[in-house]
Amino acid sequence: MVSERLKAVTPSVTLAINSRVQELEAEGKDIVKFGVGEPDYPTPEHIKEAARKAIAQDKTRYTPAAGIPQLREAVVEKFSEENNLHYKVSQVMVSVGAKQAIYNSLMALVNPGDEVIVIAPYWVSYPEQVKLAGGVPVVVQTTEDTNFKVTPEALRDAISPRTRALILNTPNNPTGIVYSSEELAALGQVMLEHDIWAICDDIYESLVYDKALHTSLPTACPDMFARSIVINGVSKAYAMTGWRIGYAGGPEEIISAMSSCQGHATSNPTSVSQWAALAALQGPKGEVREMVQDYGQRRDYMAERLQNIAGFEFTKPRGAFYLFPNVSELIGRSINGTKVTDVEVLAKILLEEAHVALVPGSGFGAPENLRFSYSAAMDRIEEGMDRLQQALD
Repeated sequence: MVSERLKAVTPSVTLAINSRVQELEAEGKDIVKFGVGEPDYPTPEHIKEAARKAIAQDKTRYTPAAGIPQLREAVVEKFSEENNLHYKVSQVMVSVGAKQAIYNSLMALVNPGDEVIVIAPYWVSYPEQVKLAGGVPVVVQTTEDTNFKVTPEALRDAISPRTRALILNTPNNPTGIVYSSEELAALGQVMLEHDIWAICDDIYESLVYDKALHTSLPTACPDMFARSIVINGVSKAYAMTGWRIGYAGGPEEIISAMSSCQGHATSNPTSVSQWAALAALQGPKGEVREMVQDYGQRRDYMAERLQNIAGFEFTKPRGAFYLFPNVSELIGRSINGTKVTDVEVLAKILLEEAHVALVPGSGFGAPENLRFSYSAAMDRIEEGMDRLQQALD
């Protein structure tokens, strides 16, 4: 009964983990959650106040499908001031989260059978969204040896006459790697040679550490500006995951097509959330900087603790809020009488026995890794590390 297109879509591994966590919590178990990819901070007060004001002023009706003009103008200003990317209002749109913007871009670009290059480790939804758009995901595997970055040579090798686009995520979920401007420029040159589009997922832009700098691909390679869709949002930077506001900038023809797709799929993004997002983009950034500084300290603590637990090998990330250790040394071991046959089993054991929720890397195209989120409070990170050490010692 189900369509062939949806039969090809793999269920989200993160949702499966979250479902089991909820079951254990319903049984009264205390679960340390390192699986959730969202800030634990509250949305800043001035943003919530903007939403309350919008409700009081009855700004609760339909808006243009591409977003309210005021927010689109703020997005144009943000791209110009922070990314040196200069769009007209007609070249930006607002979406129901950055996830919908990525899907809209694929729907606007991809014809049936077109190939879209996805760099592994990847965010779990990239290959599935490509499939939903009728495309074919072509996975380019990276390893710790290249710091999980795709090289120009590897990208060139993956390109075929059917290649339509590349999805590029920096800072990266799940690895936390950050591409340099020079690395992006080199990738951009390969894409120019083959007339390929770039879908740039920059949602973790503000979450960088150790003096790392985020650069968007068309900023590093200006000649790619006309063949790039740059996607961002307020979820991670402003602790607004549930508000569901993303945005995209790109060529007017593509943005118009994306807006048309969205108009038929969801209509406009939530009106009240748009006014809140406007306050986020135009308001003070002090709380964002404090949050990032705090995450840097949590990252350092979690990394130090994991380095003292045998079986976890990783490079400290410079962006996002994840550690992504290789745990291949633990495969084949037994923990409390259960043999660890793969990372899914390891994650299940640690959830059931230590009550620590982690996401197996298989869902990200990395079957020897586990993803740890350090967006949990420090006392929960300390508790989770204690539980892991006790379970694995």
